[in-house]
Amino acid sequence: MAGYAAIGECMIELSGNVGDQWRMGFAGDTFNTTWNARALTASDYPVDYVTAFGDDPFSARQRAFFAASGIGTAQSPIYEGARPGLYAITLEGAERSFTYWRSDSAARRLAADVESLSASLSGRDLVYFSGVTLAILSPQDRQALLSAIRDARARGSRIAFDPNFRPRLWETADIARATVCAALRISDIALPTFSDEVSLFGDSSPESTAIRLAELGVGEIVVKNGAEPALVVDGHDRSWLPASPAQPIDTTGAGDSFNGAYLAARLEGKGLAEAANRAHRVAALVIGVHGALAPVDLVRTAAARA
Repeated sequence: MAGYAAIGECMIELSGNVGDQWRMGFAGDTFNTTWNARALTASDYPVDYVTAFGDDPFSARQRAFFAASGIGTAQSPIYEGARPGLYAITLEGAERSFTYWRSDSAARRLAADVESLSASLSGRDLVYFSGVTLAILSPQDRQALLSAIRDARARGSRIAFDPNFRPRLWETADIARATVCAALRISDIALPTFSDEVSLFGDSSPESTAIRLAELGVGEIVVKNGAEPALVVDGHDRSWLPASPAQPIDTTGAGDSFNGAYLAARLEGKGLAEAANRAHRVAALVIGVHGALAPVDLVRTAAARA
């Protein structure tokens, strides 16, 4: 089984509220990345989202949405009595804040069935996960997930990781730091956001982030920095790639869409600079629409622009 597999939590998203009316969708950091990767890879290329589902009507709608979008679920288990997490986006201008209801989300059990998890990752070209993926799990399941990813890498899969630090999800900052470092040590590609690295590690500059990640053994690093240029590092080669002009409406999913466009380009064999430039164009588009997921046709148009 070749293809792409992302691991994480897809939640019910409430966005675009007008008064008491809300728009319901499905989103989550690694799923947003997968949505964009799916949009920018060939339709017959396998793209799967590895998680755990409940058996409630919303979980059924979620699985149907995945299938209609061309995103598989590999051997993700379904747990009786479980349900998806939920979050609502509120905006002040283009900046967003989130309110979450996720403490009993089915996705928190995504690494409980080790055999299904390992089978879902087997033979992949690329496996992608994030700090949020790790943060929602129990300590035991975090280790099970890291072990499964380490095994997938040993069998030839490339591993991509976004630390995506969300303080409220972690027991302590020390546990977050140790776990993120463990994840980076088994990763080939790192896609951090500089502001997260400042919060968790106190980095003084994107360069210091890149140096620290390289010391952990990561060979391919892209340090995202909002509207500022991204720092792209490939071994000893470094370059700064400016962000694309944007008219932000809702910044939800900006970094996730960057990741998806970047990884899709790398799967095509594009170089790092070309991949990062494409990713900037897609991220600029996504922050110009409401919600985390931009329409597929718009994602493709943005990626294709010279």
